[in-house]
Amino acid sequence: MNERQLKTKLLRKPPWLKVRLPYAAECRKIKATLAQLKLHTVCQEAACPNIAECFASGTATFLILGNICTRHCLYCNVQHGEPLPIAENEVDRLLAAVQKMDLKYIVVTSVTRDDLPDGGAGIFAYCINNLRQVRPECKIEVLIPDFQGDFPALEKVIAAHPDVINHNMETVKPLFPHLRPSGNYNISLELLSRIATSSVVAKSGFMIGFGESNDDILRLLDDLAAVSCARLTIGQYQRPTLKHWPVAKYYHPDEFARLKEIACKLGFKYVEAGPLVRSSYHAARAEL
Repeated sequence: MNERQLKTKLLRKPPWLKVRLPYAAECRKIKATLAQLKLHTVCQEAACPNIAECFASGTATFLILGNICTRHCLYCNVQHGEPLPIAENEVDRLLAAVQKMDLKYIVVTSVTRDDLPDGGAGIFAYCINNLRQVRPECKIEVLIPDFQGDFPALEKVIAAHPDVINHNMETVKPLFPHLRPSGNYNISLELLSRIATSSVVAKSGFMIGFGESNDDILRLLDDLAAVSCARLTIGQYQRPTLKHWPVAKYYHPDEFARLKEIACKLGFKYVEAGPLVRSSYHAARAEL
């Protein structure tokens, strides 16, 4: 991030981004279960604004492969650095939580683990297969990293037959190398294309508010539609700390409604777009 960006004037959050927390009791119950089983959720690690609503409904997006990411994306609040070895019983603890929480729709994601030979794809597959045995009635969505373009690794996840594979683009093409310096825009699109040609539903998401133009957003929508991505989430970027990329604009809910309309016309089967939308927000609704 250059000096000009660091000195960008802080924008005041608009009223539609002020989240009430009316679910204290339910939140405490879910957090207690997660703490007891020593599990991480992306809800907590990424400081998601919908944590109260989702925890209150008994849902959570589980984080596997530890909680330290090998990459340093400038919008993300997940810890980064040198990850610890993967706990042997991590998946067992996740399965125990799923049973205890009586979930009907499960979302599993991970930090990026470029230090692992297959990026953790084998563990994703192992997790999916075991979830099928423990909760066969559950729908399973996985939110995966790009595996550094290792498509045989992706095939391991596809072969485990989750219901949905999500891979987030996160941002538009011109900003991609700045915000995701270890990623590659074209590799991410190719990964989504390969998912879409399988029997698994392809899903992606991105945030706006980084400083992108309207044309940038429309091009990203076109690119995702071109690879037959079926489901899409669009949300407002909110700066986690002053060390992260500054917010250039807070989009009005009406602007999100317009983008949803455009996306639907492009052929997306299900779209969630709004200031507080994140990649797993209302994920189960697409199944209704």
